[in-house]
Amino acid sequence: MTSLTLGSLAIPLPHVLLYLGFFAALFAGWLAGRKRGANPEGALFAMFLGGLLVARLAFVARYAGQYGATPLSIVDIRDGGFLALPGILAAVLIGGLLAWRKIALRRPLAVAAVVGACVWGGGNAVTSALERSQQIPELTVLDLGGQPVDLRVLDGRPMVVNLWASWCPPCRREMPVLEAAQQHRSDVRFLLVNQGESAEAVRGFLRDQGLSDAAILLDSGNRLGQATGSYGMPTTLFYDAQGRLKHSQMGELSAASLEYGLGRLKD
Repeated sequence: MTSLTLGSLAIPLPHVLLYLGFFAALFAGWLAGRKRGANPEGALFAMFLGGLLVARLAFVARYAGQYGATPLSIVDIRDGGFLALPGILAAVLIGGLLAWRKIALRRPLAVAAVVGACVWGGGNAVTSALERSQQIPELTVLDLGGQPVDLRVLDGRPMVVNLWASWCPPCRREMPVLEAAQQHRSDVRFLLVNQGESAEAVRGFLRDQGLSDAAILLDSGNRLGQATGSYGMPTTLFYDAQGRLKHSQMGELSAASLEYGLGRLKD
């Protein structure tokens, strides 16, 4: 599962786990600090925001080459570009400095940090284990010529499967990124599986945007999204050469976040 659905709203699962961990930390800190009159809420917000900032800056620094052509995209965090470890280290450092300056904060802040880390880290560990146990679904879709394509037929290359629709603005924005990657990464197989639209509508969209139809497939019944638990678009799934899921991202890809996902195929 890559997302949690609330009515018509789909929220990426990593975001849900991060929010749960943060709110669990706030509640635990309030409970631990109420007798001492030392609510660590302010310190937790400082740790949270500081950690996110450092995690983003670390990601941008790592993939500076991809951001060089479009520097304004550095502030577009919709691409999901964050590196967890630098962010965690920054949050710990900020919390340590704040606790050192105010003794009354030490115990409630420590309790809050441990509870939040357990909720967030435990949730991520479970979802990562479940994700890595998934194989590409046994599903047949169609190419634009109406010929069946079995997704389980592998050709020895890792595979990037993108779920998209022409009415989805983030899908439209990331299509040139995916097309450029297809042209430069012949060692990876790209499949762009349209969800729920007709061949005529897809052809018209590709023609209007000047995009290639080389990797385009049609899933008129949205079966692939249901089979993979991908209820929001765009969603990109990264499979290794044996068809095992290694990474997934719900939301718009940038050149940097696509490169990050491709790097996860080597893990």
